[in-house]
Amino acid sequence: MGCGIFICILLTLSGCSNFGSKPSASKVAQFKQDTSVGTEDISIAAVGLVDVPYRYGGNTPKGGFDCSGLIVYVYNRAAGIKLPRTIQQMSSKGQSVENEPPAPGDLVFFNTTGEKYSHAGIYVGQGRFVHAPSAGGTVRLEYITTPYWAARFTEARRLTP
Repeated sequence: MGCGIFICILLTLSGCSNFGSKPSASKVAQFKQDTSVGTEDISIAAVGLVDVPYRYGGNTPKGGFDCSGLIVYVYNRAAGIKLPRTIQQMSSKGQSVENEPPAPGDLVFFNTTGEKYSHAGIYVGQGRFVHAPSAGGTVRLEYITTPYWAARFTEARRLTP
């Protein structure tokens, strides 16, 4: 009986994660290995903001964060990098990290609304990223390899000071 419930839950969850095309396993496979490019301070700063409340348009720990506000705040404070405020504008900064291992501090982009760059977070290593996901929530640390995020992952980009 317990196994049947598990299978039912698994089928339900897998049905929810099918937005657009199925991801290839190789698209997030590179997150099984990390590399260092000297931007660990960015990931450390991001992890320090976990549990800060989500607020649309928010860009400070006291006022809360939305996903782009979190990224702009962390990159500015931890690395002195000034980024544009929107995810779409951020998606053209730095260099794509395609077919190479990600590094803590890389930006990770997702398609959550039908647009290639509609959500983003900061990769912090060991397959995890920090992001401000939605109204009513808080800044969270999550695995990029979970079915929901793996299905929506579009690109990782590296910004260097």
